[in-house]
Amino acid sequence: MEKIGVSLSINVSQIEKGRLYAGKKGKYLDCTVFIDPVADQYGQNGMITQSVSKEEKAQGVKGPILGNAKIFWSENGQQQQQQQQQPVDDFVGDDIPF
Repeated sequence: MEKIGVSLSINVSQIEKGRLYAGKKGKYLDCTVFIDPVADQYGQNGMITQSVSKEEKAQGVKGPILGNAKIFWSENGQQQQQQQQQPVDDFVGDDIPF
């Protein structure tokens, strides 16, 4: 199996807080990542959605889109340049939904 490096960008304000659950080492959220080896018009290779239960899927419920995925490295030698993100120091207080 070929290995690839994928960077993820998640909009935490889109997370449905009721789907967070406690685990042994902290709070968790189940997500699904859809990857396409061909980048879209914005240079993204996929998206991240919040997972829903099997019952909800059967009813047509879809989890919200939380963000994007971008392939930045692959084992076959193709490297893609990763955009540098500016750190955000404003995450003090109640802005993060968990």
